[in-house]
Amino acid sequence: MDKKVSGNQIIFISLGRLVVHPDNPNRMSKADFGRLKRNIKRTGFYEPIIVRPCPGKEGFYQIINGHHRCKVLAELGYERAASLVWDIDDEQADIMLTTLNRLGGSDVLDKKLVLLKRLNKRLAAEKLAGILPQTKGQIERLINLKRPALPKITNEDLFAIPMVFFLTGQQQRVVNKALTEAQKSKETKVQIGTKAQSRAAAIVRIAQFFINKSGKDKLNETG
Repeated sequence: MDKKVSGNQIIFISLGRLVVHPDNPNRMSKADFGRLKRNIKRTGFYEPIIVRPCPGKEGFYQIINGHHRCKVLAELGYERAASLVWDIDDEQADIMLTTLNRLGGSDVLDKKLVLLKRLNKRLAAEKLAGILPQTKGQIERLINLKRPALPKITNEDLFAIPMVFFLTGQQQRVVNKALTEAQKSKETKVQIGTKAQSRAAAIVRIAQFFINKSGKDKLNETG
């Protein structure tokens, strides 16, 4: 039976008493959702879901962070979820919703390599690709990456770095049109990968065009 609490505590709450926040902005791709589901199914471990007492619904809790984890648990047949209860108001909840899924650091490549190689002793690259963000090919390249002592070289291009932009509707239409045109170019078509990788290559091509144009303009000014 669920225990009523106040303050910041971790308790197990019935999934039926967890309410999705209507303004949750976070979305997850099918591929990432599948990885999350396989990880939880395989290990049984997951970060506690962050909730608060649900406004206007006595005995229920509103999810602040962990909507996808909650959905995975339901699909796996869990009845309850480990939850961290935060006693926060509407304003604080809005702040958390806009930051919790965007705050994060970056990987230190050397430590990432150590972890991957250790995991690879027990799991093949193909298996790891099913539960990690990297593809099978990326994992194999990282595991076999030669690390010279001097100079120290790191290949950061093996990791995708997220960039977040906030656009108006008009700006989004312009950007999408530019990306579509850039993706038609021969240079961008050579890029093989997912739709996201193709769009990333298109963005780089657009950026490179303006870098080259700026260089030519400066040359003309000095000439």
